[in-house]
Amino acid sequence: MAHDDYKLRLELSVYAKKIVQKGLVVGPGGNISARSGDTMYISPSGFAFEDIEPEQWVPVAVDSGDILDRTYRPSSEVLMHLYGYRANSNITAMVHTHPAHCIALTLVESKLPMLFPDQAALVGDVGFVPYVVPTTNVLAEAVAAKLNDHNSLLLENHGLVTVGKNLREAFYRTEVVEESARIYLLAKSVGVPKALTAEEYKEIQGLESEAYRINLLQRLKS
Repeated sequence: MAHDDYKLRLELSVYAKKIVQKGLVVGPGGNISARSGDTMYISPSGFAFEDIEPEQWVPVAVDSGDILDRTYRPSSEVLMHLYGYRANSNITAMVHTHPAHCIALTLVESKLPMLFPDQAALVGDVGFVPYVVPTTNVLAEAVAAKLNDHNSLLLENHGLVTVGKNLREAFYRTEVVEESARIYLLAKSVGVPKALTAEEYKEIQGLESEAYRINLLQRLKS
């Protein structure tokens, strides 16, 4: 196994455990992947995230979809990851989780308002995908169609997909969107949430300090 490939597999295992520690999945739910050149490494089907060892991530050719090592079966959402990488070549990591507040929000709303600075700077507008049966090419196509305009997608009655230029960025976006959903639902339970205006949103995105944070985030590894 090439040294760089093993480092990526190790990084995937690190973030898989972080996802569990943050309560973003339960049991064998969710799936994550990272891309290295023409190959993506995706979580094996049926495994709880905390149990995946570096050598168990499944390599799949991005262009052809060929499974390059059949020791383990890739996640049942393998098409969603493949279509995502094919749709946007800037993506090198994808995180699909089932965060409780994100799912709850999709049951009552079809949009997540812009609420606070980290959401504006690190995530931006969150896309929304109406309910589609999981693991199908229909869902894969629906997700891929939005990944040139959004880095984070709420899946109705299902969960959340985030992408990034590395696993750290995709993971942080997952945390921020889940926190945004939690804050929104909490605020809505006691009143009418006050969202940032379009001008306030653009002002935050234009801050030099935020540009520095994002650039650093995209360059750092775990």
